[in-house]
Amino acid sequence: MRVGVEVGGTFTDLVAVEDGKVIVTKVQSTPRSPDVGAFAALTASGIDLAGIEDLGHGSTVATNAVLERKGAPVAFVATAGFRDLLFMQRHDRRNIYDLFYAKPAPPVRRKDCFEAVERMRADGAIETALDEAAVRSALIPALQAGGYRAVAICLLNAYANPVHEKRLAALITEALPDLLVTCSHQVAREFREFERASTTVLSAYVQPVIDGYLLRFENKLAEAGFSGRFTVMQSNGGRLPAEAMRQSAITALYSGPAAGVVGATRQAARSGFKDLITFDMGGTSTDVCLVQDGRPSLASESEIDGLPIRTPVLDIVSVGAGGGSIAWVDDGGMLRVGPQSAGADPGPACYGRGGTSATTTDAHVVTGTIRPAAFLGGRMRLDDTAAHKAFEPLAQRFGLGVEQAASSALQLADANIVRAIQLVSTERGRDPRDYALVPFGGAGPLHAARIAEELGIATIVVPPNAGVISAYGLVASDYTKFDAVTRKMKLDEQAAHEAARLFAEMRARLAAQFADMKLPGDLVYTHTLDMRFVGQAFEVAVEIPADRLEALDAGYISELFAEAHHRTFLHGATLDRPVEIVTLRVGATLPIGLPPRLDREALATKPPERTRIFHGEQWIECARHTAEALTKDERIEGPAVVEGHTATTWVPAGWIATLDAADNLILRRAA
Repeated sequence: MRVGVEVGGTFTDLVAVEDGKVIVTKVQSTPRSPDVGAFAALTASGIDLAGIEDLGHGSTVATNAVLERKGAPVAFVATAGFRDLLFMQRHDRRNIYDLFYAKPAPPVRRKDCFEAVERMRADGAIETALDEAAVRSALIPALQAGGYRAVAICLLNAYANPVHEKRLAALITEALPDLLVTCSHQVAREFREFERASTTVLSAYVQPVIDGYLLRFENKLAEAGFSGRFTVMQSNGGRLPAEAMRQSAITALYSGPAAGVVGATRQAARSGFKDLITFDMGGTSTDVCLVQDGRPSLASESEIDGLPIRTPVLDIVSVGAGGGSIAWVDDGGMLRVGPQSAGADPGPACYGRGGTSATTTDAHVVTGTIRPAAFLGGRMRLDDTAAHKAFEPLAQRFGLGVEQAASSALQLADANIVRAIQLVSTERGRDPRDYALVPFGGAGPLHAARIAEELGIATIVVPPNAGVISAYGLVASDYTKFDAVTRKMKLDEQAAHEAARLFAEMRARLAAQFADMKLPGDLVYTHTLDMRFVGQAFEVAVEIPADRLEALDAGYISELFAEAHHRTFLHGATLDRPVEIVTLRVGATLPIGLPPRLDREALATKPPERTRIFHGEQWIECARHTAEALTKDERIEGPAVVEGHTATTWVPAGWIATLDAADNLILRRAA
């Protein structure tokens, strides 16, 4: 049995797959103790934990620790003269007209920043040896007196030669064995000092939190008889054993959204769709990602709370448009939706837990697209009266009916999602009309058709059990690890040969790490060069096909760079200008083989009923179908509502929905 448990902002989802049988469970999240909610999902499913072979897990624990500033007390050690690196940051200004603008605050205070006397040159040569006597006499006593649980070490040019970082870490560990030590060369062996330091500090900051969380969860699992493999999702779309995450906690920041993209990509591929735009509309946010030829877009850097992170992540754009997003009026008297959310506690007003704010979920209840008696397959009854009451103040403010106010809120949520999709498509040289839209999350399929119409997308693929696709992604994802190293080299034949040599060295290092994690099997590698014209301050990622690694030459690399440059900036690259390689990246993936099937729980055929939906500016009559009672190739003409146990799909007029052999509900525009 394979099981995935994903902790979201509102619900904790579980998917278990064994011999074609699928078990789906949703319970409310417990934001203060996510491990309690995760274990509650296992308990509610009725699964015998002793029978679980592979348990995949994803959560927002690391993300929340940074956003809420609830990480561990951490110290920062830099090369002498670079103590203020985290506070000086970059010479930029995000909001140029804000007179009170302040740079993002790092998770350390200035008094927690220390220096080590040493100097490494950019070519890896030692300029000044590490002063070990000063480390023993001054630095270690200061760390001991500070009450820290973790220390982040980021020495100048350690990406070129980490010998000083390794020695400093050994001295600290020898004197203070209970202190968790994180070095920059372990998490981001790349140049750009501030980004590398920020990544290292954030990793050290969340490391004790992740350690404690995983330890509590593992102890509960062991007590309940679990003896299988426990894995954790990473931001890059691959899993690693829980023990390995203790050395790279920073990679777990966006594990939930990444799992959703992987699950949606795997399920859509069963119907032959490989060029996708996925959008996950959960309780607090919507996450969108572009997938090309079955491979989600990958970014080498991201941000959290304004702070940069240099670690591979799926290129996901998030907006505050979820089921719990609150409708409100801004200072200019305009209606807005999000990013504030009612979350899981108290949640939308219709949940009946004390919430009074009007949310997206309440809007669906008011307009009739969510039936109170059918929410979560009838397992959770919603309060229709409370939803109407929540929208009454907004309706009065704008002189509208309650249904009109709710419909307006839904249109604003759609506009936010459309903008997010444009960020990952049109603004990066991709036409959204060339892709199929894959909505999931509890609210995604309700908004998909309107969003597709706005973007000109003709095909929508709604996966079975769309509300738990992120949990499915946890059992359908491969094991993945990345390595990167900065080596600035002007492109010539010698640089091409050196790149091939470094790629081989990095593959060997990754293979050894998989062996240490006891993950045997044939690894699949990807090879990428970050390249730029000499003098530029930004790079373009150039992927090198595996069949050309043995005969890598400067001319071929130059052609690939020209293609990538044109694809990114939509104008030609003049190849008579000098080009340089900056960073080499290798990804290693251990495929899990054919992922388990995710099917609907088939019910007896049930004839459609009639229902009323407030659409646009009026009430309309439409058909209401039960998703689990649909038959293969059954044709549903809009307007119609398809109610499932975990999500409801809206099929507007002009669209036709068909259930295919892979159990995906395919929506297409009528001819």
